[in-house]
Amino acid sequence: MAVAGIGNTNTIFGQKQKLDIQRQLKRLNKPALKSIKSPDGDIIDCVHIKNQPAFDHPFFRNHTIQMRPSFHPEGLSFDDFSSKSESEITQLWHLNGRCPEETIPIRRTKEEDLLRASSVANYGRNKYPQFDTTATNKTASVENAIVFVMGDKYYGTKATINTWKPQIQEQDEYSLSQFSIIGDNAGREINSIDAGWMVNYNVYGDYNTRLFTFFFTNKYSNQTRGCYNLLCSPGFVQINKEIALGGSLNPISVYAGSQYELHLLVWKDIKGGGDWWLQVGNKYLMGYWPASLFVSLSESASQILWGGQVTNLQKNGENTSTQMGSGHFPEEGYQRASYFKNLQTVDGSNVLRFPNHSGIAVSKPNCYNVTNFINYFYYGGPGRNPNCP
Repeated sequence: MAVAGIGNTNTIFGQKQKLDIQRQLKRLNKPALKSIKSPDGDIIDCVHIKNQPAFDHPFFRNHTIQMRPSFHPEGLSFDDFSSKSESEITQLWHLNGRCPEETIPIRRTKEEDLLRASSVANYGRNKYPQFDTTATNKTASVENAIVFVMGDKYYGTKATINTWKPQIQEQDEYSLSQFSIIGDNAGREINSIDAGWMVNYNVYGDYNTRLFTFFFTNKYSNQTRGCYNLLCSPGFVQINKEIALGGSLNPISVYAGSQYELHLLVWKDIKGGGDWWLQVGNKYLMGYWPASLFVSLSESASQILWGGQVTNLQKNGENTSTQMGSGHFPEEGYQRASYFKNLQTVDGSNVLRFPNHSGIAVSKPNCYNVTNFINYFYYGGPGRNPNCP
């Protein structure tokens, strides 16, 4: 009887998990007007703009989609983005088609994606650790090499990042390069908006370099949570039909060769509804995080951070060999090391300005490091090496 009981329990659990997976896939994968098979194995669904996941939440079902912000930050010029860059980055799925008007491209979630998550309900909501500007937590499983500004009110940031394909040691480790816009209400209510590129097997099931966004809030639940791309409601509202959040980037920078860059801008539309807008490159206005998502970011940000981050599982007591950026130290310079350039922040007058009095935070300089200049810096490293055992 005991054995039979265990068997029945397992059967019930298995059936429940299958039902949970089916429900979650139905929630995430909206009816598509067109589907495009990408060379990397992704399926991109062209979903009507009004059917995107952000509007599943009861508070957002009557949301009026904003098709343009009321302003761009003053002093914005993308001409400087193109210096020494071979070309604008495209996404692999573009090789096989484009989405029609009034739709947005959404990477289709597969059953195996959900099975990799800590739970079916948590897929796409898992929170990776915040950048740590104190650089004092030596036992943490996250390593940072970052530049940051704080002590003022910030309304956005712009940056250009060259893209790489860092090697990952363990499936549960990731490597990312991003900027992070953080609101901190005296340490009680931390919100963030992040954008950049990452290699993350747990989220995507491969080791491709992918464009990603992330936001962190706890306004709509009793627990803090974060959300990648378009994977939760309420969340990011996309209006662009050309670029898929979570899609693979192509081509990628080559060591001692061609460099390819990702140009990103996030700013708060303080002249309009206060939403935080995202632009990729010089022409892709992606969409926005509604102001109502946030508490400490409802007015402004208190910190801006730029740089790289990796997880370090310290397998067998050794530092991971997962690479940050290009996998080379910043001293190697252009075409060899990873960089951020054209760094600017948006001030309260809606003007883009070079950051003043920026600091650096590096958790393990012998493993990953950063070299900071006025409005650009090199960063990254190989992880485990003779000086980083």
